[in-house]
Amino acid sequence: MSISGMTGFGRADGALGDWTWSAEARSVNGRNLDVRFRGPPGFEALERIAREGAQARFQRGQVTIGLQAKRVESQAQVRVNLEQAERYLAAVAGLVADGRAAPPRVDGLLALRGVIEVTEADPDPEALARVEAAMGASLTEALDALQLAREAEGAALMGVLAGQTDRIADLTAAAASLAGEQPAVLKARFARRMRELIGDPAGLEERIVQEAAAMAVKADVREELDRLAGHVDSARALLNGDGPVGRRLDFLTQEFMREANTLCSKSALSPLTAVGLELKATIEQLREQVQNVE
Repeated sequence: MSISGMTGFGRADGALGDWTWSAEARSVNGRNLDVRFRGPPGFEALERIAREGAQARFQRGQVTIGLQAKRVESQAQVRVNLEQAERYLAAVAGLVADGRAAPPRVDGLLALRGVIEVTEADPDPEALARVEAAMGASLTEALDALQLAREAEGAALMGVLAGQTDRIADLTAAAASLAGEQPAVLKARFARRMRELIGDPAGLEERIVQEAAAMAVKADVREELDRLAGHVDSARALLNGDGPVGRRLDFLTQEFMREANTLCSKSALSPLTAVGLELKATIEQLREQVQNVE
């Protein structure tokens, strides 16, 4: 059971120092591998980790990777700029002395621009490097979880695909048993039609045999049935093989449908046509499920 799906989700949370973060990786069906990443500013190296991690694990699917990070507010240094406060006081001293303004209140003075100064500590490059490495590990963990989810989907698909392949094999065998009746039916149908049109003149039987033989050749479906049986063997080999097989299975379903269409067009029997139509329906169901396989 080596096949893998293309739909899944993985998540990993982490924290170090003043930082906390959450990494998520999700994927949906896609013809090729399309990786998209969104991370916090200042940690640009994480994109390379995310992309290389996805490319190492997956070959198909639209993979979206995101990392949301938050830093706890650090203890900033706060000081009162006395020089700036003195400048403000000096500027209004004349107005206060003339009685045209009330003496400044402390709360109003502190609210003026430049009186209160907040100084953030410079970030530690080594600490940020450790945080970035830890975030990268969380991205890897999220991708591992996504891979497990896709493999679980593949395991579930395995039973469905194997069952549909077995059904195609059974219908092919049923068509083969019915196809053997076509020459006799075609001969009887042609003979009845000829006698209705021209009666029963001399030499009619020989003409019937010749025409019925030609019609039987045109209606011969043994080649289509042999190809269908071969495609069943190929599908089973792919399902039990190693590595991504979605593209090859998709191509194989097209070949299945081609032979089923020809079988229906050559059918001269209602039961054989009914089997052919059910065969086409089963192949279409198989094709729909194959779209989920990596």
